[in-house]
Order: sequence, then C-alpha cells, then structure tokens
Amino acid sequence: MTSTGITSSTCHTGAGNIKGVLDRVPGATGFTEKHGGSERPLHIAVIGSGGAAMAAALKAVERGAHVTLIERGTIGGTCVNIGCVPSKIMIQAAHIAHLRREGPFDGGIQATKPAIDRGILLAQQQARVAELRHAKYEEILDGNSAINVLHGEARFKDDQSLVVRLNEGGERVVMFDRCLVATGASPALPPIPGLEESPYWTSTEALVSDTIPERLAVIGSSVVALELAQAFARLGSKVTILARSTLFLREDPAIGEAVTAAFRAEGIEVLEHTQASRVVHVNAEFVLTTGQGKIRADKLLIATGRTPNTGSLVLEAASVVVGAQGAITIDKRMRTSNPNIYAAGDCTDQPQFVYVAAAAGTRAAINMTGGDAALDLTAMPTVVFTHPQVATVGYSEVQAHHNGIETESRTLTVDNVPRALVNFDTRGFIKLVADASSGRLLGVQAVAPEAGELIQTAALAIRHHMTVQELADQLFPYLTMVEGLKLAAQTFNKDVKQLSCCAG
Repeated sequence: MTSTGITSSTCHTGAGNIKGVLDRVPGATGFTEKHGGSERPLHIAVIGSGGAAMAAALKAVERGAHVTLIERGTIGGTCVNIGCVPSKIMIQAAHIAHLRREGPFDGGIQATKPAIDRGILLAQQQARVAELRHAKYEEILDGNSAINVLHGEARFKDDQSLVVRLNEGGERVVMFDRCLVATGASPALPPIPGLEESPYWTSTEALVSDTIPERLAVIGSSVVALELAQAFARLGSKVTILARSTLFLREDPAIGEAVTAAFRAEGIEVLEHTQASRVVHVNAEFVLTTGQGKIRADKLLIATGRTPNTGSLVLEAASVVVGAQGAITIDKRMRTSNPNIYAAGDCTDQPQFVYVAAAAGTRAAINMTGGDAALDLTAMPTVVFTHPQVATVGYSEVQAHHNGIETESRTLTVDNVPRALVNFDTRGFIKLVADASSGRLLGVQAVAPEAGELIQTAALAIRHHMTVQELADQLFPYLTMVEGLKLAAQTFNKDVKQLSCCAG
C-alpha cells in the first residue's frame, strides 16, 4: 500500500488553491495536483472505515486519487460489526424460533417449544459477521495499493492536516488535499439518575450476549429498541418496553398503533407515555422507577438514538461547523463549512441508514475529485425489521400538509392482499398518499409482512412521478405482497372487495 501524504516528521505541502483547479476541470477523473512543475495524485484522507468511508475510498481511487484511511477500532464500522448484519441474523433466528413455537398452521403442523442455545446462535452470528467483514472490507483494503490504512485515532491539526495517534504507539501527521469525515455514531444515553452507574446494555452489548435474560426492560420506542425487543421476546425473554410517548412517534400514528397491537399479541408489554425517573441495580436486578410503579428486570437495554462520533476530532481546528448534537453540518454535496473537508454518514445530519451513508460517501468522493454529485433523499425508503415489518417512503400526510401540499389518501388493510390471505398472516396495512390535484404518488407507509420487499417499488414510482392511476394500471405478479401496492392504488377509484382475486 502507498504511504502518500503520511509522515512522522516531514511531508509534502498542502494543496494551495485547490478549489480554483477543481473549477477548471469539472468532472475530472485521474485528478492530479501540480506542485512546482510536478504532478502527483490528489491525496484524500478518510476518517473511518464503515459504509460511507469505504464507498468514498473506493470511488476516489477509481477516479485517480490516493487515499489514506484511518480507523481507530475494528475495520468495517457499525453496520457489519455491531449493527445491521448481526441484528438481522438475530432477528431471523428469533423469527424461526417463533414459528416453531407458534404459527398459522399449528392445526396441521404440530407446534413445538424450541430449545434455544444462545451460545451456538451467537457463534453462528459472529462467524458470518467476521466472514463479511473480511470479504467486504479487510480483503478489499489489503488488495488495493492506492489505499493506505492507518490504525489509530485522528484529530485535525489544521485545515490541511491530521494528527493520528497510532494504536501501536506514537503519532503521525497526515497531510491531505481533501478529507472525508465518516466516523459514524454511538448509542446515546438518556439522562436518567443511576443509569450510568448500572451495567446497562446498548445494542452493542445486547447483540453479543451469549444468554437470553429471563426479564428484559427496553427504554426506547423506535427502530433499534423495537427490533431487539421483539427478537429477545421470541427467544424467550419477558420483555417490557418503556416508550416516552408512543411507538414510532414521528411516523403516521397508524404505524405505532399497528406495531403496538402486534407486540402485545405476542406477549410483549408496551408501556406508552412512560419514563424511568431512576435506575437502580442491586442484587443482579434492575429496578426502574416510573409513574406507573416499579419495573424489575434482569437486563436493561437502552436504545434511545445515536450520537455522532465527532467529539475527539477537534473539528474547530479546521473550521468545520457542527450542530447542537455534534452532527457535522453538510450541504447536498457533502461539503462542510470548510470547502476542502467533506463528511458523510451518521456523523452528519443525514438520516442514519447505511445505504444513505454509502451513497453519500460515493458522491463525496466524486465531488472531492472534481465532479458534481448531489444526494437526493426525497424518495428514501426505510425499513424496520420487526414482524410485521414497517416500511415508508416519501411524504406522510402530516409532512405533506406541513409543506403546503393538499393530499388524498387511501389505506388498504392487509386482509385484502391475496398473498397475506394464503399465508394466514393479515396483520397491518398499506397507505398511499397522493397529491390531491394531480394524483401523483407522494408517499407510502406500510406495516405488513415483508413490507421491506414492497417499499422499493413504491420508491421507484415516486421517483418517476407516477400517479396512483398509473401505479394501479401496472402488472404485478400474483401472489406477491407487492401486489398490495396495486390494490391500494386501485382503491382510489374502486372497491377492491368487489374485484376478482387477480383483477387487472
């Protein structure tokens, strides 16, 4: 691997007036900087190694730059190591356990109580995590001579250099022409007296626990809290959720109502409008004081959001502006207040999804190497991997009205979708929000089995400015859950209960 831009004592000078050079060669690839009659590849420092960082590093190299990638912890970032990958493995294992214990065909297929060996499940989970980390991160970095990896913690010295405290000892100065900050985020901790002194879990500890607690209390009411709450419940825990307001407060109210009903039907206790005023851990037991009395649990999971990892970067040394919560402020091209420094992913004010981070990292690299690429999030799909799943894209009714858009909406309950009927799982709904004057599809909210598999079709329909009538006129395969989008679109003009099972 190259050592471009790295020195322990001396190194090449900064890039001077790089912006002027970029302005002269928009869209350039194989970008080089001129210094005293010589040319060298543009040098980009990337802080982090997760989805945004890797996407940026690979795109920057593709466009002719040399990259120094700096990672203080495990290569791969949150998603592959302690987020998306291990959580979805655990969720799927819990789903299998649930189906063996209880399913819609128990009358003809005898249900059995599964024996859960969390230690074996954890080993399987972590083996796949290690496999993906090696194949998608470590091996790629090792095989790319244009990327040099430093293991250590970076901080800004000024707007053209970083100081890296190496994990192996000592420090190095890294000069750069451009820098991308992609340091991700960490679990946030609510200000509850007694919490910090207790052995609470965040998602990180919960996902690597080799035991399933008999009683689990969960503080949180959104994605991470609810995914893990249901997984632990299905693996054998008695779960109590404390929600400050309602589940999925920021979404259409019908989403929280549907998920709450599904959870309670599975025996998960959902306490709405409930906060813990104190946490005590004594005799291996958590005692949470709430307005509804005391809640006792063997483990306590805190999942109340994530905080950007920016505190140790000394961003002020490079004149990089952050918001109130420490999130780096960026524009649609991922540029910070410093024109030579970019940021992407969970350390910014972007939505905290790995596919958003990767898309932002790619576009940042294009822009750092002379291109012009913006990130449009108007049709960004989201999925929550509970059962039933929650999936959304585009405007909700409230969001549309807030932006002065008059809407017309229809909600189709899932018991009208043939695939759900034959699966004997009709929980949930599909809601379409359209512009009242044009009929153009503006948003979709769904709580349904496999909702995550239908939402991308909705995203494409929104992206291509389709009307609900145009969506209703499309061919959808029968029997699929995505056919529910067609049926929901048909409800704007028809009573779908009066149609034949696969009416066009």
